[in-house]
Amino acid sequence: MVKPWNETTCIICGSPDVQMHHIFKGHGRRKISDKYGYVVPLCERHHTGSEGVHRNRDMDLELMRLAQADFEQRHGNRADFIRVFGKSWL
Repeated sequence: MVKPWNETTCIICGSPDVQMHHIFKGHGRRKISDKYGYVVPLCERHHTGSEGVHRNRDMDLELMRLAQADFEQRHGNRADFIRVFGKSWL
């Protein structure tokens, strides 16, 4: 994924205290997220906190859709994405 962010600040609020979030998780997808660079810096509030991606399905889906669009643009088509990640979020 083309990274338009600084990996030391939260992509939502710019906080310098970040945790790395694997966009695709579960069923072996975490390692695949690493392989393709689908890991984003989020502060605790936007990662695991009350406003975080782990509690906010819309935010979670948006990150997955952005990553999938990136994959389809740079690595293959939708069928390729489904083969690698197991399903489509677009």
